[in-house]
Amino acid sequence: MGKIEILKLTDKNIQDEHICCAISDKKCIDGYQKKKEWLKTEFRNGYTFRKLDVRGKVFIEYVPIENSWLPLVGQNFMVINCFWVSGQFKGQGNGKELLQQCINDAKGMDGIIAISSDKKRPFMTDPKFLKHQGFEIIDEAKPFFKLWGLKTNSKATYPKIMESAKSGICPDKKGITAYYTNSCPFTDFYIDQKLREYGKKKNVSVTINHLQSKSDGHKMPIPWIINSIFYKGELVTLEMKADRHLDKLIKE
Repeated sequence: MGKIEILKLTDKNIQDEHICCAISDKKCIDGYQKKKEWLKTEFRNGYTFRKLDVRGKVFIEYVPIENSWLPLVGQNFMVINCFWVSGQFKGQGNGKELLQQCINDAKGMDGIIAISSDKKRPFMTDPKFLKHQGFEIIDEAKPFFKLWGLKTNSKATYPKIMESAKSGICPDKKGITAYYTNSCPFTDFYIDQKLREYGKKKNVSVTINHLQSKSDGHKMPIPWIINSIFYKGELVTLEMKADRHLDKLIKE
């Protein structure tokens, strides 16, 4: 079996190519198309989406820090936004090969950074993988966020997480508060629709913030833009299916 090609999505091929996540999930059809539209807009800002030419979740997304929606301070670094190798495609060197594509595209920059955590968490790059590839923790934010970095220029200064994104506390202390972007095809359904239904069922107020620009992302109270759910100001989960997490906090 020959080597599988790595594809780069562009304005020209994105309508004919899948974007790995929610490929066949009928619940997320709208979110799937919104992710494609989000990508087409961000391509103009240097955003890159590369994937293995297979039907599965084997992809990496990254953008220069100057155009990243994440609340970070710095310059001349590439920011990994989403990085996922799943199922049968794990343990075959695919992650390392995709990361190498990012390193190649970051030529002339000072390095690469990625927001992850203290351990493997859903929707986040595996910190064990980052450490194995030479990344180090360069900054932290409550309650569990870690900024990982890999320098290609030893004299460079690492970026930092904005101080405003380090508290881990949402300014809205009433009921459920959620933040999301269309950078993930699952968010439109699970955050904007299912979470509202959950609030009605539990008779709890739900405030949903749809981040639609880099400026919106930079105002986040945590260094994460894909999705996040808070209850009475405290971060509850970054997962889409928040019911089981919220049930522990909300009494009938």
